[in-house]
This record gives sequence, structure tokens and C-alpha cells, in this order.
Amino acid sequence: MANTTKTIGILGGGQLGMMLAKAALQLGHTCVFLEDAPHAPASLYGQVYSSEQLDEFIKASDVFSLEFENTPIATAKLLATQKGGIFPPPIALTVAQDRLREKALFNELGITTVPYRAIHSLDELNQACDELGLPLVLKTSRGGYDGKGQFVIHTQSDIATAWHELGKATTEGAMPAPLIAEGFIDFEREVSLIAVRGQDGSIGYYPLVQNTHTNGILIKTVAPAPDVEHLTKSAQENIAKILEKLDYVGVLTLELFVTKAGLIANEIAPRVHNSGHWSIEGANTSQFENHIRAVLDLPLGDTSIVKPSVMLNVIGTYPDESRLLAIDGVHYHHYHKSERDGRKIGHITVMGDKVAEAEAVLDER
Repeated sequence: MANTTKTIGILGGGQLGMMLAKAALQLGHTCVFLEDAPHAPASLYGQVYSSEQLDEFIKASDVFSLEFENTPIATAKLLATQKGGIFPPPIALTVAQDRLREKALFNELGITTVPYRAIHSLDELNQACDELGLPLVLKTSRGGYDGKGQFVIHTQSDIATAWHELGKATTEGAMPAPLIAEGFIDFEREVSLIAVRGQDGSIGYYPLVQNTHTNGILIKTVAPAPDVEHLTKSAQENIAKILEKLDYVGVLTLELFVTKAGLIANEIAPRVHNSGHWSIEGANTSQFENHIRAVLDLPLGDTSIVKPSVMLNVIGTYPDESRLLAIDGVHYHHYHKSERDGRKIGHITVMGDKVAEAEAVLDER
């Protein structure tokens, strides 16, 4: 019997939702979106419902998922009780939205993290600086991404400034949420591991990839990461522990630091991830298709690499499309977003040895 077409209701309507919808269409299914920006990128591929149209969104969907981890947990919990449920489960959002809870989960599972402290006051921040040493990274425990919501304390004179920037108290004098102070680590590079878990508990692993950030924003991913054979087993074991603990279904990303002592876990992203965009052309089954497969309880696809790839983010302004596409091995993805400083508005995947040429085009914008 032929499969019945299903509609996946996705929380969020950005470029990740757009790429999920494209993957779903390939498999004969459709997506709708809960998103308050009516002309968000995903609107090109499915109906967009505002938060005031939640009931209509639920009626239009057979099963639910998400494209952004900072979605309201209350909404995710509600959708977990509807029709086919929501994947990944709300507990994954609860963990990912709170850095202190996330670090505690890692430590509970025996996954190495940087030393850290919960910070509720300026006195506690001073104490953490003494105990963990400087430099130290102070972050909001909730919110913040792409480098936002954090301050690097280099010297004692930075402490008051960091507290003023991030430790904003309410009028009653109580902080809305604790901060987290993380010991600074000497790492060699940043890598990430993307895995997908099906409803039957099966797990597929993409290769470890190497990431380069500027001002907290991912600008480049190399797939596979060079010289990581000795790290792959450990990374896979760690992400498997997280997937199984959370009874996770869908794509999950684990961001890691490579140090002389081994891997240190940074954070998880319970969704398809920027460092996996290369997989659209570079893997046998993209992260987007595998997420759709997991959500719909379909067999997972082959995660192995077709050809080594480099993904470059398009940040702020669009490049010369003609010049890019004249380079052999370039695949260009436009997100249909307006230009803005620091905004991810597209990405390029280069398959072959023409990365420098593509980077030159981006640099000349």
C-alpha cells in the first residue's frame, strides 16, 4: 500500500524550516509552520500560521517538530499531547534552553565539560573568578546564540563591566535567571557531531566536522574534520548517551572542543544544525531528510559522506551569484532574507578544491 501523505507542523519558519520542507516534499510530504513573520523563508514551501492561529496550525498537522530550540516549552508540551506528538520531545528543549541544566546533564552522563559555576550575585561572580581563574566566560544561562549573551572576563577590572552587561537585576533585586561562569579552556579547534535517532531507537552518525567562528557566528565547516579518527568513537558514545537519556527522536547536534586531553562538550542543539548544511550535497542522506524520516517513523538514511565538502555561510550581504556559480563544485543556497549585518542569509557548499575561490568572492562583497 502506498504511503499516505502527511503534514508536519514545524515550530518556526526560518531557513531551517525551509530546508526541512524541501526535504519533506522530496519524500512526498508537506510542512506547515507556526511563525509570526508571515514572509519568513519557510513561507515559500508551506502555509504559515501566526501564534494566534495555534488551533488552526494543530488542525492542519499530523505530527509536529521544530527548527529552533528557543521555542516556548509550553507550546511544545501542548503539541506532545496532540495527534502524532512532537519530535524531538519537550525535555530536549528544557535542557537546551538552560546552560546550567545542560552542563548538569552532561556531567550526570559522564561527559566532560569545562568547570563552571552558577552565578546569582556579583559576590558569586568574584568568587568564581578566584576559583576558576581568569580569563573566564560569563554567559546568560538562558537565551543568547551566535555569540550573544556572553562576556569574556580577562582581568579583575572586567568583572564589574561583565556584571553590568549581563547581570541585570529586576527592580526587586533578584535576577530573572542565574548566569553561568565557565572556566576558559585552551582548545585546539571546535568540532561538532550530528546524529539522528529514529522512533525505533536506531541511531545514525554523520562524521565529525570542523567549525570556524568569527564573533560567535559560524562561518565555515569542513566535512569531514581532519585528523579526528581517534576522537570519533568518544564523540559518538557521548551523543548516544544524550539521545537515549532524552528518548530523543530526530536530529541532534553536539558541539565540542578538541583539547590535548580529549573532547570537551560545549552544548547541544536539538534540531538540524548549521554545521550540517554541507550534507545536502555532501552526504548520501542530508540531515534534513533524516530528520523528516525520523519524525515520520520512516527508516533512517545512509549518513556517510559522498565527497569531502566545505560549507561557507553567507553573512550580512549577498555575493555575486554569477561569479559564485562559475566556480566548479559550488552549490549556492539563498535564504530569501533581507540583508543585515551579522545575519545568516545563505550558505555555499564547495565540493572539490575551489574553496579559496569561493571565499574570495565572499570577501569582495
